Amino acid sequence: MTPNIPNNDHLEQLLEQIHDARVRGAALRIRGGDSKRHLGRHVDADELDTRNHTGVVRYDPTELVVTVRAGTRLHDLNKLLTANGQHLPPEAPDFSAAATVGGMVAAAVAGPRRPWAGSVRDFVLGCRVITAEGKHLRFGGDVMKNVAGYDFSRLLAGSHGCLGVITEISLKVLPLPRAAQSLQLAVDAVAALKLLAQWKQENLPISGACHWNDLLHVRIEGGRASVEAARARIHATPVSAQVWEDLREHRLPFFQSSQPLWRLSVPTNAPLVAMPGDVLLDWGGAQRWVKTDASAHDVRRIAESLRGHATCYTPGIDDSPFEPLSPEILRLHQRLKAQLDPDGLFNPGRMYADI
Repeated sequence: MTPNIPNNDHLEQLLEQIHDARVRGAALRIRGGDSKRHLGRHVDADELDTRNHTGVVRYDPTELVVTVRAGTRLHDLNKLLTANGQHLPPEAPDFSAAATVGGMVAAAVAGPRRPWAGSVRDFVLGCRVITAEGKHLRFGGDVMKNVAGYDFSRLLAGSHGCLGVITEISLKVLPLPRAAQSLQLAVDAVAALKLLAQWKQENLPISGACHWNDLLHVRIEGGRASVEAARARIHATPVSAQVWEDLREHRLPFFQSSQPLWRLSVPTNAPLVAMPGDVLLDWGGAQRWVKTDASAHDVRRIAESLRGHATCYTPGIDDSPFEPLSPEILRLHQRLKAQLDPDGLFNPGRMYADI
């Protein structure tokens, strides 16, 4: 059933509130469904709510492109695409039914399919943005870069609202896989990574791989013949596909512990090392969720030893939830912020205290 997505153009109200904040010299905390509010630092500022700016602007399934306003619920967009046999391959999580498409792009958090399908940023074709000067500009389509040389529409992906207010997004979509099968295999973590490396060399159509509690879960997707051949090759127990939704939305028992949650992003071939807590391997081993009471210093020291970085998903644990930047990279971020939002109007300090 195709969802009835409200068509509300709330642009003038957003522009008016931004103009008022600029006149008063006040900062703004941009919000959608607030489902990703736990990511990043607290922002003490007036609230700019995008949830009333909703609707599908353009969608022709034959073109594999959908354009929606930023306040549109991600859940509604996914239902619309599913009804047309399509999906957003990065499999971004909702974390709540209120999650918006604008928030999905601003946070750029992807789900289990990400290593095989691509990131949220990879599927952003264009956007409309309100700048710190109060201008409503369009980026993307036939004009992929602005005069400063930035691919601005993709630059906004993962910026957590620090560079501008996304009002409209054009996204590339793809057909749903013709066949899919979820499998479970009882092996330890070392054996799981060896098997995944072997299956990668064999080019099996894997689109999800996670390991926890001595169980390896694998999802294979593609044409019916290739999925059937891969299922026979892996030779594991078929299980419900619900595990991938529960993993994506952090509903698995692993995530229910009261200990702080850390996400370690490491190279796929990074070795297994002792962790000070419970560990769930995702993305075939490239994403490692850790529930631990260890200090931020200790967690990041381990991530660094694996040539990766760590992000804290539990608020209040560390004043710098995102991986601290080197002085050189921090200066680049500061220069970018100074050029696009010199007065610190949008989400000041959300990602880092000095930005």
